[in-house]
Amino acid sequence: MKALYPVLLLTASNVFMTFAWYGHLKFKSAPLWTVILASWGIAFFEYCLQVPANRIGHEFFSAAQLKGMQEIITLGVFAVFSVLYLGEEIKWNHVAGFVLLVCAGFLIFKK
Repeated sequence: MKALYPVLLLTASNVFMTFAWYGHLKFKSAPLWTVILASWGIAFFEYCLQVPANRIGHEFFSAAQLKGMQEIITLGVFAVFSVLYLGEEIKWNHVAGFVLLVCAGFLIFKK
C-alpha cells in the first residue's frame, strides 16, 4: 500500500505543476512578470509534493522508474487540463504519441 503513495503524490504534484507551467495561458493580458511570480508560487506546492513522492518512491522504485512514472502521470494530467481548462482538443496524433510514451514506461518497468 505504501508503494501507492508516490503515485498519488506525483499525481497531485503534477496538477500543481501543470497549472504553474500552462495555467497562465488563459491570462495573456497579464504582465509576464506577474505570471512568472504566480507560476513560482504554484510550483512551490508542486515541490512540496514531488520531493516526498520521490523520497518515498525510491524505497520501491528505481530513479528511472520514478521518472518514467512521473512523465506518464504528467501526460495524463496534461491531457485532462488541456481539454477542461484550456478548451483544446486532443487529436489522434497526440494520443498516439502519448501511447508511445506509455510503451516506453512499460519498458522502464520491465525486469
